[in-house]
Amino acid sequence: MIEGVHAIVFGQDAEAARAFFRDVLGLSGVDAGGGWLIFALPPAEVAVHPTDGEPVHELYLMCKDVHATRAELQTKGVEFVEPVTDQGWGLVTRLKVPGGGDIGLYEPRHPSPLPNFG
Repeated sequence: MIEGVHAIVFGQDAEAARAFFRDVLGLSGVDAGGGWLIFALPPAEVAVHPTDGEPVHELYLMCKDVHATRAELQTKGVEFVEPVTDQGWGLVTRLKVPGGGDIGLYEPRHPSPLPNFG
């Protein structure tokens, strides 16, 4: 029934955000027309968390070693907006997407349905 996920990152400078995903993160993609890039993502998982406030949705990139990935991304000029913290379920930090706010980066410490992380 469900065969994929299409995530959307909104930004005030979509061109800068697209260049970041293409050039810094190295994601491959296609031009859907007029320079509108759509990127392929690695396998994904989705979790549903309870909240007492308004529901929000977040995007986290996953890696096997958050400290090594952070160091590698910093050599490419990526700005991190939070230190790495241990949340129990994983080691988490946040990085700035030029023109597109910030997103999470984490090293999972929980069981995962993904073969590379399970």
